[in-house]
Amino acid sequence: MSKALNLGNLMRSAHGFGASFTFTIGASYQAMEARADTSKGQWHLPHYNWAKTADLQLPHGCKLVGIELLDEAIDLPSFRHPLRAAYVLGPEQGSLSDALVARCDYVVKIPTRFCVNVAMAGAIVMYDRVKSMARFADRPIAAGGPTAELEPHVRGGRVVRNPQSYES
Repeated sequence: MSKALNLGNLMRSAHGFGASFTFTIGASYQAMEARADTSKGQWHLPHYNWAKTADLQLPHGCKLVGIELLDEAIDLPSFRHPLRAAYVLGPEQGSLSDALVARCDYVVKIPTRFCVNVAMAGAIVMYDRVKSMARFADRPIAAGGPTAELEPHVRGGRVVRNPQSYES
């Protein structure tokens, strides 16, 4: 990140979309300098600032997803997000390093004609994750909002395989 403002906007989006943490690799300043975040995401989300790619440590089972405008990358609208994922975006004036791309489990691209601002790219990816993984009413065929209410989520009752084992 070369601009604290963009990190602040990215942290605000991460906080708003319910991220678990944020991180930077080789950033030239601390997250607390990101004053553009009026939601104070840095007070709500852990932030990790790793010096280099080799220092990056993710929680067990967390997949690393690179966001980069590469020909061989998966188009974001066709990508199924892993349940446990961390997203790394290219720097503002460059691309993800070859070492970082090699470390990624997936590389995804936003289908645009050219690179968009890093804070915008992060917000687009987080929105896509929420849209594809959360429960929303189906979009109508015609313009406008849903015409039917979302059916309530139904969970079955408690399943007891051997009722005698619960009696004392």
